[in-house]
Amino acid sequence: MSVEPSQGAQPAIENLMDERRVFPPAAEFTANANAQSSIYDEAERDYVAFWERIARDRVSWDTPFETTLEWDLPFAKWFTGGRLNITYNCVDRHVEAGLGSKVAYHWIGEPGDTRTITYADLQREVSKAANALLEVGVTTGDRVAIYMPMIPELPIAMLACARIGAPHTVVFGGFSAEALAGRINDCGARVLITADGGWRRGNRVNLKHHADEAVASTPTIQKVIVVDRLGQGAHMVPRRDVWWHDIVDRQSEHCPPVPVDSEHMLYLLYTSGTTAKPKGILHTTAGYLVGTSFTHEAIFDLKPDDVYWCAADIGWVTGHSYIVYGPLANAATGVIYEGAPDTPTWDRWWQIIEEFKVSILYCAPTAIRAFMKHGPQFPAAHDLSSLRVLGSVGEPINPEAWLWYHEHIGRGTAPIVDTWWQTETGMILITPLPGVTTTKPGSATFPFPGIEADIVDGDGQSVPFGGGGYLVLKRPWPAMLRGIYGDPERYRETYWSRFPGMYFAGDGAKRDEEGYFWLLGRVDDVMNVAGHRISTTEVESALVDHRSVAESAVVGVKDEVSGQAIYAFVILKTGQDPADALAVQLREHVAYVIGPIARPKYLMFVPDLPKTRSGKIMRRLLRDIAEGRTLGDTTTLADATVVETIRENTGKAEE
Repeated sequence: MSVEPSQGAQPAIENLMDERRVFPPAAEFTANANAQSSIYDEAERDYVAFWERIARDRVSWDTPFETTLEWDLPFAKWFTGGRLNITYNCVDRHVEAGLGSKVAYHWIGEPGDTRTITYADLQREVSKAANALLEVGVTTGDRVAIYMPMIPELPIAMLACARIGAPHTVVFGGFSAEALAGRINDCGARVLITADGGWRRGNRVNLKHHADEAVASTPTIQKVIVVDRLGQGAHMVPRRDVWWHDIVDRQSEHCPPVPVDSEHMLYLLYTSGTTAKPKGILHTTAGYLVGTSFTHEAIFDLKPDDVYWCAADIGWVTGHSYIVYGPLANAATGVIYEGAPDTPTWDRWWQIIEEFKVSILYCAPTAIRAFMKHGPQFPAAHDLSSLRVLGSVGEPINPEAWLWYHEHIGRGTAPIVDTWWQTETGMILITPLPGVTTTKPGSATFPFPGIEADIVDGDGQSVPFGGGGYLVLKRPWPAMLRGIYGDPERYRETYWSRFPGMYFAGDGAKRDEEGYFWLLGRVDDVMNVAGHRISTTEVESALVDHRSVAESAVVGVKDEVSGQAIYAFVILKTGQDPADALAVQLREHVAYVIGPIARPKYLMFVPDLPKTRSGKIMRRLLRDIAEGRTLGDTTTLADATVVETIRENTGKAEE
């Protein structure tokens, strides 16, 4: 379809692609689904009363709350007057209910070692770890930093902190010593829990070395507790460092959970700041528990016998909300995997799903596209019939990746919940409900019950169906951030100043003629081509729509004629030839699918893309490469050598 310049007001973001394939829920799934369509009506009639009912139904309170919501824009307090302990809600009450022998986590190490942890095991180990923290002087309100690989001691450490009311800040194990130090210094943590190292793609990753470097410039740290993961020893600083097994194993198995106020800080999670000081996103206890536990049960249709695998890292918010707190509050059986999806081979995930009979899989689109690149033969070699619900998280999913996921992983029957949310939101906010929502490939569909989301233009006015613009939220929700740690003005300025009275997520979105939401990525990634505001997501989806393409990333580069030109980086599926003729064909394919204005001016075939360990593509670095600038910070990349490989090929881009 061709795109004519719009008349009148310039749209905030062009709505270019038109996806018409629909997937209604299966009748038998609907008949047994946890979520019912009636909850949308209940939530819309009175969203505060709706969340009050959920909170009273789902949470074990030491002291019941008196007021459901206090809203002094932009500051919210939920369930005030209430007191509770989140670890009691995630562990102890299940043991008391007779579920002590139920598996909380199946853990798989990258080398193949495994551990099975029941709720009774979790209660015992969390109590011992909490007692160890008390021994080293941690009290309610003290901050504890956690810098660990994906091992069971990571959720145990988080729950131990929460058991005694000590807020934690988990720093992703792929971050540098400098990033760790900055986060510790911002929150003033007294104790650091780390490990000697972990495994990644067959290699030992040394964490203790980075931790030592960080602690050299963090004067508040008094103790470092070290888990022995690799069994090779580590440099231990006398009187400061102590092995986990030396201090935790000898503790009492009993540690009473400390009741805290509903609004007591549960954790800080820092957004990675590459150009400015990282923001400490502050989440509190009761609202976060209500939001994560209810969304987890409804969105994933969790049943008592499900085996649920969120394949994120606990160092990100996805892991906090949907590996630790949400699932454990629901007495779920989860899977935690330490390693990479390609180690030792590209069928590692499918081996795990087959062996542990995983029934719910929640992962990032970047992983799905990586599997697409290597072909369907890997999942086809395994019995994936246990899978009954699939989810995606972290970025918009291209329609073709959605369809591949549906066909080759879900075998054409498992509903897909494509979820949108953020570190700041704490819980999923836009998503289908399996058994209720008719889905469209690539659309996160509709706001979760009780959530009021809208898409507005540059003046804050709601755009009509069929239009694109800025995604905003118009009412508070229980798991929302309570601010930026120590900086309420930065919180107000960052999230609430662009559109008065509305939370601006920083993401672009569009709504189709039926009101479905389609996420278009960060507004920072929107390209301005000859007066048209074009989302990188739409062009990338058009490229992935071609049978030869596994993944793509698109950026805008300076252009004397059009202001910006589109520069596409393309990963081909295995066995495809990166010939010049294919580059021409792909550029024309984009023009055919979404219009000549979106045709890439430059196109380069690359073996990989610069991504963080969580799978997000770092388009900032691609812009640096495309425009020949000095590269920005690359410390958070999963593989920094990718950038050099791409840069060496920049002269080969097809124009």
